[in-house]
Amino acid sequence: MTGRPAAAPTEDDIERKTRSVFYHVCFVVPDIEKAMEDLGGAVDVEWSGILEDSLGEWDYRLAFSRGGPPYLELVQGPPGSPWDSSRGARCHHLGFWTENVMESSLRLSKEGFEREFSACPLGRPYVYHMVKSIGVSLELMDITRQEKFLDTWDPGAEPMSAFDG
Repeated sequence: MTGRPAAAPTEDDIERKTRSVFYHVCFVVPDIEKAMEDLGGAVDVEWSGILEDSLGEWDYRLAFSRGGPPYLELVQGPPGSPWDSSRGARCHHLGFWTENVMESSLRLSKEGFEREFSACPLGRPYVYHMVKSIGVSLELMDITRQEKFLDTWDPGAEPMSAFDG
């Protein structure tokens, strides 16, 4: 250590940091109520409740924490779905807002991160790309969905940046 203060961040440093911020981490769980109870008790997480929804042929349940970002997401999904809970609890993805799902997805594909699922053909603007080295996907969610996300899961929370914005 030289004892000199660190250099002030440049605009490029700030832009790079903004792009790399994820807004949630998702865990697939076989029992969403038990996961909410355990995690809530262990680290005092406040949950916004459980939403039951469907996508294509799959019915699933999900919950988000309040007070993020980053938020915690729990998903309980049926066998064969992208959130197949029958395979046990695990970290599933990191969620990022994006200005353009298709452009961002294409960029990740070109960089060697295989697209494993797209909800776009089912009317939802998001995709998952696998990062095999860590066994977790990156979820790219269209930023136009952010206002609804905040209204549903954390009313009054501040807007978040897109990683590519």
